[in-house]
Amino acid sequence: MNQRPLHLPELGLLIYLLRGTPAAEHLLAALHTVRVAEVAAGATSSLRFLSATPNRRLGQQIATTQFLDEDGVAVLVSLYLDQVGELYELDCWKVDDTPVKRITAF
Repeated sequence: MNQRPLHLPELGLLIYLLRGTPAAEHLLAALHTVRVAEVAAGATSSLRFLSATPNRRLGQQIATTQFLDEDGVAVLVSLYLDQVGELYELDCWKVDDTPVKRITAF
């Protein structure tokens, strides 16, 4: 699993999604050190947030949004926490099941 820091468009999207959430201050403060791995799941453009915490699992969805990809097709976005309230996964997928071309600026 290749890990990397967030790309700028991903960072902008996360800041947009986290604003106004109950744990926003804590989660936003950690974004500069976050490492992610791309989740290869067909046409989705999902990121898994890496952590040293053992036995992590999907917790709750904390934010959603949508935007239009550069080809005009809607992209649905969901942000999930793990069972202890840390960032777990950012899911982006297009309604026509084609790959996401780019994350729009937020």
